[in-house]
Amino acid sequence: MIDRTRKKEKAVLVGVCRREQSKEQLVEYLDELSFLCLTAGAIPVKSFTQNLHSADPATLIGKGKVGEIRKFTEENPDVDMVIFDDELTPSQQRNLEKELKRKVIDRTGLILDIFADRAQTAYAKTQVELAQYEYLLPRLAGMWTHLEKQRGGIGLRGPGETEIETDRRRVRKRIALLKDRIEDIDRQMTTQRRNRGQLIRVSLVGYTNAGKSTLMNLISRSTLLAENALFATLDTTVRKVTIDSTAFLLSDTVGFIRKLPTFLIEAFKSTLDEVREADILLHVVDVSHPSFAEQIEVVKTTLAELKAADKPTLTVFNKADLYRTRDEDGNALPVSIGDLKKSYIGKEYAPCVFISAGEKLNIDELKNIVLEYVLKEYSVRYPDNVKAPRIVL
Repeated sequence: MIDRTRKKEKAVLVGVCRREQSKEQLVEYLDELSFLCLTAGAIPVKSFTQNLHSADPATLIGKGKVGEIRKFTEENPDVDMVIFDDELTPSQQRNLEKELKRKVIDRTGLILDIFADRAQTAYAKTQVELAQYEYLLPRLAGMWTHLEKQRGGIGLRGPGETEIETDRRRVRKRIALLKDRIEDIDRQMTTQRRNRGQLIRVSLVGYTNAGKSTLMNLISRSTLLAENALFATLDTTVRKVTIDSTAFLLSDTVGFIRKLPTFLIEAFKSTLDEVREADILLHVVDVSHPSFAEQIEVVKTTLAELKAADKPTLTVFNKADLYRTRDEDGNALPVSIGDLKKSYIGKEYAPCVFISAGEKLNIDELKNIVLEYVLKEYSVRYPDNVKAPRIVL
């Protein structure tokens, strides 16, 4: 875990506004990057934005904006790093570090750093290490020479800075070894899933920090880590749940996020196999988030990449107690769950249910609907016995 006692690094954030983006979206994206930064243990002190029609091949944002950022860092020598919301090419990253004389990392590097901190089990650590090395491999050339005075801290957590990482052949060998190790664990996990194959499997999916772990704890009476932070859960957790004498398996998985790199999804393939092999998906959404509709689309896109988009899915709008509408004077007003059901949200995203896992609101309705889904699946699998088989795991 992150050492909370060490001096926190200070970061400058950089976002680009492309043609298809609105300024409101850019603000929301930078807010999310700021949350990622705080989750990693750093303090964002300043944000820069750049309207971008085409990416500068050398620096992404162009000389003028680079000069503006450099002036700020020179005036504020306590700034330790610059974090970009977009993925940088290896050459862009090197050029920016030479110009800014600060550690530069992109969104992917920041997410990997958080994953390295959050990974608890040996399996999760292996998956994260594989993703780190695959991210590192194209960035080896000159990487350590221009960072020779910058040791440790965010963006450099995990594999380390030894000579082995400057040797492409050895890094590739390490990647191959990690892939073999993951394949071995994959086979073990596949066997475990087969052993519990008689029970219907329900999987919680959703954008990171939507409240999946809190809901998991509530339904399954577990004690999983649930906090207001991104990627609080990396490992898949499976629990047996019984509702009205009907048993099923409930799993909690890693949250999704926009711009999640394909290689990172591939590294967590086995963890996400629980989603692929689930019978029912509960798509948990933070309805109080101003961009919940966009987050829903991000999750749907990721599920499509996982070939899991066609499964029976119930949308669970969480944090309904925090949802607000505005009156003619712009005042924020709470909305009851009954009114939310009648709103455009309830109609557009049906079938859905509105709850608050934190405040334990409307949980009985959720359980009843989930039970209906589970019994329907059992009726297909066991047409002569609608009730779930009594299996002791």
